[in-house]
Amino acid sequence: MTDGGQARRYGPLGTVLVIIPTYNEADNIEPISARVREAVPEAHILIADDNSPDGTGKLADELAAQDGHIHVLHRPGKQGLGAAYLAGFRWGIDNGYGVLVEMDADGSHQPEELPRLLTALKGADLVLGSRWVPGGRVVNWPRSRRLISRGGSMYSRMMLGLPLRDITGGFRAFRSETLQGLGIDVVASQGYCFQVDLANRAVRAGYHVVEVPITFVERVRGNSKMSRDIMVEALWRVTAWGVEGRVKRALHRRHT
Repeated sequence: MTDGGQARRYGPLGTVLVIIPTYNEADNIEPISARVREAVPEAHILIADDNSPDGTGKLADELAAQDGHIHVLHRPGKQGLGAAYLAGFRWGIDNGYGVLVEMDADGSHQPEELPRLLTALKGADLVLGSRWVPGGRVVNWPRSRRLISRGGSMYSRMMLGLPLRDITGGFRAFRSETLQGLGIDVVASQGYCFQVDLANRAVRAGYHVVEVPITFVERVRGNSKMSRDIMVEALWRVTAWGVEGRVKRALHRRHT
């Protein structure tokens, strides 16, 4: 948790938009949408589909035709998780939503835990669903995957000097005005690095960021979108940001 949020007075949250990026999630999109609608009935869902070859976009259109709380953003092709979320953020801001939520399609992020994030957001600018704070956990991950994820968050925390435990997680709730203040139009990173980038920007901008424990469950159906390229990108970008920050602080000290 970052400091500085307790003295602020926060307005009402407004309507919630849960953004679910999809690429070949035909087996998952209907059950995850149903779980979101049951967990937070007043929330809306935006399915951002990257022209999935397996017909996920068509299924999403069918869901939207049956439920006025479900919307679909068709994108021309697979452009990465970060790009899908940024497109979803812009769509949500343009359509007047007060809260924008990141959530996976595969059930790793449990919709039943979303009310906990939204309750915390009443007194924060950004809430992170965290696997690595007390009460958080992961289910059905091999030890190697746990080490990679925890190590990635630890390395990012050390390099960037962030007071956060789970910097790479993707279950998050933003106030709309927070995203508008982060300069999302210049965010170009993807995957893990996209999540690190937004968390870093939020802390640097002085926003109040809160972590709440979640249980992360490994997907049962479909294939993970994580790749070696995404991990390599995260490593070099975080390293570059960390070095740049240290240089700036050193120069500032020399001139004060």
